Order: sequence, then C-alpha cells, then structure tokens
Amino acid sequence: MPSLPLTRRADAAVPVSADTPVPFARISFALFLAGFSTFSLLYCVQPLLPEFARDFGLSPAQSSLALSLATGALALAIFTMGALSQALPRRGLMATSMVLAALLNLAAALAPGWPLLLACRLLEGLVLGGVPAVAMAYLAEEMEPRRLGSAMGLYVGGTAFGGMMGRVGMGMLVEWGSWRSALATLALIDLVAAIGFFWLLPTSRRFVPQRGFDWRHHAQAWRRQLAQPALLRLFGIGFVLTSVFVALFNYLGFRLAAAPYHFSPTQISLVFLSYTLGIFSSGSSGALSQRLGRRGALATGLGLMGLGVLVTLGSSLAAIATGVGLVTIGFFIAHAVASAWVGQLAGAHKGHAASLYLLFYYLGSSSIGAVGGWFWLHGGWPAEVALTAILAVLGLGLAWAQGRPNQDARHG
Repeated sequence: MPSLPLTRRADAAVPVSADTPVPFARISFALFLAGFSTFSLLYCVQPLLPEFARDFGLSPAQSSLALSLATGALALAIFTMGALSQALPRRGLMATSMVLAALLNLAAALAPGWPLLLACRLLEGLVLGGVPAVAMAYLAEEMEPRRLGSAMGLYVGGTAFGGMMGRVGMGMLVEWGSWRSALATLALIDLVAAIGFFWLLPTSRRFVPQRGFDWRHHAQAWRRQLAQPALLRLFGIGFVLTSVFVALFNYLGFRLAAAPYHFSPTQISLVFLSYTLGIFSSGSSGALSQRLGRRGALATGLGLMGLGVLVTLGSSLAAIATGVGLVTIGFFIAHAVASAWVGQLAGAHKGHAASLYLLFYYLGSSSIGAVGGWFWLHGGWPAEVALTAILAVLGLGLAWAQGRPNQDARHG
C-alpha cells in the first residue's frame, strides 16, 4: 500500500507512512487512557446520587439528573462530533475534549448549588463527545482487521476500568472528605490521563481531514448508515445495553443504602469492583467472536445480562453480587463485539456510523436511567428488575436477527 499524504494535520510532526507497522501497544494503551478518562468522569456521580439527594433535598429521580443530563448531552455531542471530526485531527480533538471535561468536573466540585452543578455536568457531557465516536473511528481506520477486535476490547476495557475507579474511588473519597473533594481529585487524575494519551497516541495514518464542512454530505452519510438493517440492529443493541446497565446501577445504591442493608457510601461503591470482570471480559470478546461468531457472542453477552438482572431479585448479598457480576460481564462482552462490528460494517463513513451507535448507546443511558427512577419509586427493586429484564430480552431478539450463523462465523 502506498504512503498516504498528510493534509493540514496540526498534530503531526513528520509524515507517517501507511506501510509503517502499527504500534499496537501504544495505540491500545492510549485508547485505554481515553476510555478510562471518559467513563470515570461521566459516571463518577453515580455512587454520589444518595449524597446529592441528602445534601440538596432531592428525590432519587431528581438526583439521577446529575448523570442523565451528562449522558444525554454526550449522546447529542457524539452525533455532531462524528461529523465535525472529519475535518479535525483525531488526536488533538480527543485530547482537548479530555482536558475540558476534567476542568468542568473540577467546576462541578466547586459549584455552590444544584442548578450550577447540573450545568457543569451538562457541559461536561457535551465536551466528552469528542472522545468516544472518534476513538472508535480511529481504531477502525488504523488497526488491521484481524487485530481490531482485540484493540476495541482493550479500549472498552479502559472504559470499564474508568467506570470502576470513578465509582469506587468516589465512594472511598467521600468517606475521607466530601463529595466535592472526591470530584476535584478525580479531575486532577484525568488531567494527567489526558497528557499521557496525547503523548502515547500516534497520529493517524489512514485519515485525511476534509476541507470545509458540508451538512448535506454528513446527512447523506447518516442516512445511508440508518438504511442498513444490520447497522440499525446494532444501534438498537447499543441502546439496550446502557439502558439495562445504567438503570440497574443507578438505583442499586438506593437499595443498599436502605433497610435491611444500611450500607455506607464506601460499602456501596465496592459493588462497582465488579467492573474488574468487565475489564477481562471485554478483552476476551475478540476470541469469543472467533469461537461463536459475532452474533453468538452478542447473544451470550445479552443473555448473561438478562440472567444477572433476575438473580438480583434475591435478598442475600451473595445473590446481588452474583447478579451484578453477570450483568457486568455480559455488558462488556456485548458492547465490545457490537462496537467492533459497527466499524467493520460502516465502510468509508466509520465516524458517522460510530457516532450513530453511540447516540443510541447514550440515549439509552440518559432516558432509561431517568425513567428507572419512576419504576423504583412506584414498584421498588422488583419493578426495576422487570424493566431491565424486558429490555435484555429485546436486545436478545435484535442480536438473534443479526445475520446468518454460518456467514457470521466466517467473518467474525
């Protein structure tokens, strides 16, 4: 393959040949840091929802806005960033987004009242839009097809580690100080992660920024992606995945803080250590796809989620922990497989396809994460389980409709 010319690439010091071996380890670790930063900042408020409800005199559903507004804003930002990123250097856009998000998290820690805190979280979600869609597109463009599944698994593993550390760290730091000092500490950690990301990530070899900005071109690209039934099913699966995952974890903290458990913030945050299972399960998603085919791997992940949701109906801590573990493993397997599959089906418009997948993904987190508050208020944990179990079954149906088994196995 001949070398690709570089055009207007601000973050490239020297021309990079497409024949140069892909630095798999550097790219994977840099994107691991991007996943860590994005998800630690986005979900760090989840274990703090009971704290917000107490300090600001809010209901559980109202306190969940600190998360739902950020994820909703992220969904919309990703949709537009997928288009804008076609004209901007990949590495610079992601690094800038990570820095701004960390600074806004620091501002949220200093916010004197609930409305200003929500405003900071809303803006944080908007600026984080420059990371997920671009990261997926970068990997799909730069990685060899045979290594894409493994690289995407490592990126998703970074999101798992970030989600875990954001949640567990928040719970522990609240015990030592306050939720304000906890948010500020995380902001500083993620500023360091942004610097490490920019230093490690090589400039794009197969991406040439487009001149100008033509909405008609982007609208046509989105329309073509939405016209593909296989991609549309994957977008629906993305919606289901975060709907189940976030609705479950949003209100599990309220369940454990009440009788008969009476957990402290640190004890509640330890539930999120289950994310270690997500780190390993996402990394194994490529091998699982090779063994079962992508459709089989997706169905396995969604099936584990549905089973785990039902197991949490048990009142013992062992049952709750087992159920949460199954949901976590299933979620990260399915998300890694679906993310890689989107990149492989997207053709030339990988950024547009990634932005659509993540639009549905975060809309599920934002909408069902908030709706789950109504189910919790009116039916308690059994109602929450009913909502998430139905969604998991819907996801299984979409996965099973995704391609023929023999064809899927050949291309998985």
